[in-house]
Amino acid sequence: DQHLTVTAMKIKSVKIKNFRGYRDEMRVDFDDLTVLIGKNDIGKSTILEALDIFFNETSGVVKWDKSDLNVQSAEKGENEAIISVCFTELPANIIIDSTVQTDLGSEYMINADKNLEVIKKFKTQKPAVFIKALHPTNPECSDLLLKKNVDLKNVANKLGIECENLRTNSKIRKAIWEHFNSDLNLKEVEIDIAKEDAKKIWENLSSYIPQYSLFQADRRNSDDDSEVQDPLKIAVKEILTDQEIKDKLNSVADTVREKLQKVANRTREKLKEMDSGIASTLHPVIDTNKLKWSDVFKNVSISGDEDIPINKRGSGVKRLVLLNFFRAEAERRAEERGNTGIIYAIEEPETSQHNNHQRTLIAALKELSAQPHTQILLTTHSAVLVKELDFNNIRLLNKNDLGETKVTKVEQPVLNYPSLNEVNYLAYDEITEEYHNELYGYLENLELLDAYKKLHNNTKHKYIRITKNKKTVAEKYILSTCIRHQIHHPENKHNKPFTSEKLKESTIMMRDFIINSRNQKS
Repeated sequence: DQHLTVTAMKIKSVKIKNFRGYRDEMRVDFDDLTVLIGKNDIGKSTILEALDIFFNETSGVVKWDKSDLNVQSAEKGENEAIISVCFTELPANIIIDSTVQTDLGSEYMINADKNLEVIKKFKTQKPAVFIKALHPTNPECSDLLLKKNVDLKNVANKLGIECENLRTNSKIRKAIWEHFNSDLNLKEVEIDIAKEDAKKIWENLSSYIPQYSLFQADRRNSDDDSEVQDPLKIAVKEILTDQEIKDKLNSVADTVREKLQKVANRTREKLKEMDSGIASTLHPVIDTNKLKWSDVFKNVSISGDEDIPINKRGSGVKRLVLLNFFRAEAERRAEERGNTGIIYAIEEPETSQHNNHQRTLIAALKELSAQPHTQILLTTHSAVLVKELDFNNIRLLNKNDLGETKVTKVEQPVLNYPSLNEVNYLAYDEITEEYHNELYGYLENLELLDAYKKLHNNTKHKYIRITKNKKTVAEKYILSTCIRHQIHHPENKHNKPFTSEKLKESTIMMRDFIINSRNQKS
């Protein structure tokens, strides 16, 4: 077989059910850069943590716990949380149960959308694993992925099917499925790949899954945090787990022990010359098995130009160094797996960073997300970060009338450019004077202001204007114009201040008018 090119898959979407605040199935679609925004405690971190549990199970930052089961689901007797991930950019060729290449399509392991959909059902930390696929359901050939080589041969012999290679499972499966080509009865089903011989398939398929690494927002960042003391100390522990390094250190320990034994023996012999009784009671104890090699490297550190250690720097610098230590370690783990695919999930990267650092940081993350085989998932509350994004990067989390969290894209922005004020309105229902100004100016630019004024001409409001010679003149304008004048002329104290309710009313009126005009035009 020709050399297999490593192709890194990417997350297309995740579906979460019965997990924490998500009782009913909730779906999130992902791009190369995806940013989750919404109010506090609405479920942004839950999505990133669900992915950590899915990808890393017991080895991630977050581990499955019984308390993660949705409370309402538990009360109704449902005892498992379900996390499903769809992968796109599938490898053209894979090796799943032998040294022979095949592909997921030929194995009927992709769903109706031609994606790999992996489902993990959690009752304990070790989940049941399924693949949802458009798969043969004809009883004669529906469970071939679960069969061992000898069983596949028996099926082929029973049906009188000739196969070019009876030692290769994928070849036998292909021959059997081709035999039933007109009667496969394809349907989307869940294939239990924890069963029988399918376990080997999942073990091999797992090597194509991207590396997922989560950097949480609530890291302590205090002086007693081992990583804050210095990332290199964590690196020392990682390095010392390498077996080759262990063997070398054990060799050093053996050499030192031998030399120490010689010193101890010579000392005892000399002691015998003076007091044989004392000498007979002394036994050198040289236990190199309890050596703490990490202590040898305890003074390693990253320091600034003035030799100030990281744990004595400001919280913003500490977090920035840790974030990039996290990135470096994630890349190292991905390389060790022989897998170039990597997903960085970072909660609130703006934490402890001033505005200029935030802009630099989001620019770096956007550039990173443009690299091959790389995805970036973020949560944020930062207006500065949001302003640097495109609408297709943003996912809005809002609660519907039933109190359920829904995740949506910015499907139809009113403004045709990324507006922080509009995103804050969509995500947080936040009405600001700045957004009102943007909408009013947008109507002017589109030459729609006259039509808008004409529509609302029957509901005019009194506004007292100050002339150039400092006189006052009472005039009437529609609500939006009155509010705009008050925003632009705060020095004019002759008008009663508009209320937040009136600001909201005017904002919604302008939004609706723009949307309706656009719909009529299209």
